[in-house]
Amino acid sequence: MTWRKLGRIFDPPTDLGWMVSHAALAVAERRGARHRVYFGGRDARGRSRIGAFEVDPGRPGEILDVTGAPLLDLGPLGSFDDGGVTPSCVVEHGGRTFHYYTGWTLGVSVPFYLFAGVAVSEDGGATFARASPAPILERSATDPYLTASPWVLIEEGRWRMWYVSGSRWETGDGAPRHYYHICYAESRDGLEWTRLGTVCIDYAAPGEHAFSRPCVVRDGDRYRMWYAYRGAAYRIGYAESRDGVRWVRKDDEAGIDVSPSGWDSEMVAYPCVFDHAGRRYMLYNGNGYGRTGIGLAVLA
Repeated sequence: MTWRKLGRIFDPPTDLGWMVSHAALAVAERRGARHRVYFGGRDARGRSRIGAFEVDPGRPGEILDVTGAPLLDLGPLGSFDDGGVTPSCVVEHGGRTFHYYTGWTLGVSVPFYLFAGVAVSEDGGATFARASPAPILERSATDPYLTASPWVLIEEGRWRMWYVSGSRWETGDGAPRHYYHICYAESRDGLEWTRLGTVCIDYAAPGEHAFSRPCVVRDGDRYRMWYAYRGAAYRIGYAESRDGVRWVRKDDEAGIDVSPSGWDSEMVAYPCVFDHAGRRYMLYNGNGYGRTGIGLAVLA
């Protein structure tokens, strides 16, 4: 597997009012000949809201219909997402659009708390409303620290989710360090989820401490997962599975890495893989966790 980089296609706008930097965690949603790409943009206080633009992956230099207002804003004061919302996955079902996202809350003993939420659109993505004021994956005995970055597929009436779960915090170099890996859950309706503590992608080296939003694609009898894993800096990893539960990491087959110089020379992160016009594409972020914008690559 080799990805050919097509370059950075989206620089974070600074004139929208609701954001001044970053375009992180891109998620592609097919819309006819185009794809809508959701992203998280930050305000002057570093709080993320979700916006979108449209693009034809075959003509990535033409960015269309950038949202002038956030499609999903901060939650109300005191809620699980009053500190920020970042996109994770979009699913169409029964004429409704389910946008699974991560809600952020600022912490005291640790810098932040993360929780998985979902917002639903009844009008084709023009507007979104939270399905609940509470997260869909609250802290529990299974996930005692945090939940985040849900990716959902629907297969024969079964909703399947791969998500980030915190395993611990540790203090090192005078600051708390988060540790989280990728776990699995199931649902009958996309709202109420059963978690059994199944770990799909776990730490493979002493320096690893974080995995970002998984992206899962089913190709026949094989599941493929792309994600970013972090030691000193994020790199994009890859794994395969026959059942979507037991995975084999094959990071050396990811086929994409940092560039020698430029906007993605320090890290590559947050992959979103999708198909368009018979070709497979990947949206991803480079340096600064989305500060330098969104890039596009095509499977060679």
